[in-house]
Amino acid sequence: MIQFNLLPEVKQQYIRSQRMKRLMVSVSLIASAAAVAVLVIAFSAVYIAQKKIISDQNDSIASSSRTLKNKPNISDILTVQSQLGSLSSLNSQKPVASRVFVYLSQLAPTQTTISDLRVDFTQNTMTINGNAPSLDAVNTFIDSLKYTSYSIQGTPGTKLAFSSVVLANFSRSATTATYSITFSFDPPIFSVANNITLQVGNQSQSAQEPSIIFKKGN
Repeated sequence: MIQFNLLPEVKQQYIRSQRMKRLMVSVSLIASAAAVAVLVIAFSAVYIAQKKIISDQNDSIASSSRTLKNKPNISDILTVQSQLGSLSSLNSQKPVASRVFVYLSQLAPTQTTISDLRVDFTQNTMTINGNAPSLDAVNTFIDSLKYTSYSIQGTPGTKLAFSSVVLANFSRSATTATYSITFSFDPPIFSVANNITLQVGNQSQSAQEPSIIFKKGN
């Protein structure tokens, strides 16, 4: 069979362009429909589903709150829990009072005893009452306190451990002398966070046995 193309070339180009135009219009319509569908889905998610989720969460919170409020002694329980949570912080701020005995054991001269000790960690002051073999021993004790410095492990330099050292009262007999010394101390020497070394001059002090210097007063 023999076929003849009776359409001129211009007519064929026109038909092809019309087909391409219809194809582009179809693709554009499909893309527009897809975009509208995505927009509708996003709108539903934001303004419908999200609001529903938030509403459900608010209802759950309100229900849990009512349940807690109806529990007996809930205020006391919450107060105790809050206080328990602060115990760790409070413990880290508490002074290490036991260091008092260590420090005084290092500084008290031989045969000097302490019969009464008062420490005020609020005012950072200390009062010592006791006995010594002589007033010279008492003066030695006072000088040791005045010239004692301390260093903190891991921190360079030293600072005076005690200040305002005063012999508040004294008396003496043929065999003994009684004394009362008041002074202030630097709070870091009792901090649980610090590892302290005491020094008198350039010499680290060795400690006496606490049972030797701490004796009950008469």
